[in-house]
Amino acid sequence: MANNLPSPSRVAYLLRSLNISRVKLYDADPNVLVAFSNTNVDFIIGLGNEYLQNMTDPVKAQNWVLQRVQAHLPQTRITCITVGNEVFKSNDTQQWSNLLPAMQTVYRTLVDLGLDKQVTVTSAHSLDILGVSYPPSAGAFRQDLGEYLHAILNFHAQVKSPFLINAYPYFAYKDNPNEVPIDYVLFQPNQGTVDSITNLKYDNMLYAQVDAVYSAIKAMGHTDIEVRVSETGWPSKGDENEVGATSENAGLYNGNLLKRIEQKQGTPAKPNVPIDIYVFALFNENLKDGPTSERNYGLYYPDGTPVYNIGVQGYLPELVYSSDSTKNALSVFGLLILVIAYLISA
Repeated sequence: MANNLPSPSRVAYLLRSLNISRVKLYDADPNVLVAFSNTNVDFIIGLGNEYLQNMTDPVKAQNWVLQRVQAHLPQTRITCITVGNEVFKSNDTQQWSNLLPAMQTVYRTLVDLGLDKQVTVTSAHSLDILGVSYPPSAGAFRQDLGEYLHAILNFHAQVKSPFLINAYPYFAYKDNPNEVPIDYVLFQPNQGTVDSITNLKYDNMLYAQVDAVYSAIKAMGHTDIEVRVSETGWPSKGDENEVGATSENAGLYNGNLLKRIEQKQGTPAKPNVPIDIYVFALFNENLKDGPTSERNYGLYYPDGTPVYNIGVQGYLPELVYSSDSTKNALSVFGLLILVIAYLISA
């Protein structure tokens, strides 16, 4: 959500210079997908919440998949479709009811086109789908979402796709800075916490949040569904009441997180499953509504300058203004780009 972002082709160059191998989009803009042809970058593309009702119609779902997925394969490596984003964060129960049928219809379309083995179907959820999150082993979904999530989990188990969550320890710290140790949320050395039920020790909040979701899934009868983090990050700037929103903390959070990703760490409850995390976000967004922090999650300014140092260096080609590049900046990256940098070489 910005009007000053670089064109997709320049961003493709930046990501190649960073050795970033996976990118998550919030839509399926063809300008972006074409710009990343033959770049060996794996893409998660998104179907916005406004499409959910249409995607329950097999004809409309097929048209979308043909135009936004099949048309770009195999040149652009589309590996996953997120159907909806944080649908349960709203109070629109019709959207809640449309989510699973939309996921199922998109999946059946992929099967019909022979694409289901290379493109998975999932959805991304906010962490407030949990009714209980502490201790992690007691994690449980909200009771009002039980029937919806139980059916969605059955779908994931059937098609073997991951369960995605957007997890932000920043919010927990901002809301309770006197109770939540800053080192615990920033992956800094700290005493940690011990789950009183399992005796597993946690040295950071993000892993505890992930394991709480695993526990909630297990409570619904599934042990074979992988949890992945489709968003996490830390703002580099905030309003006066947004405690902790500084460039220093953002650098520590994302820098320390990237080190753990490189080490292929698992969580205490799933030590043999390397964490799979997308970092939010690539660029700051000058048009985003809300408090100052919402416009300052980016790793980079629009000119390609790092907002803070996390130990990686990339290069954005020289900016050339034209009507085309301006149009691309407005239309293409009105979506957000999230990046995972687990193959970064400094």
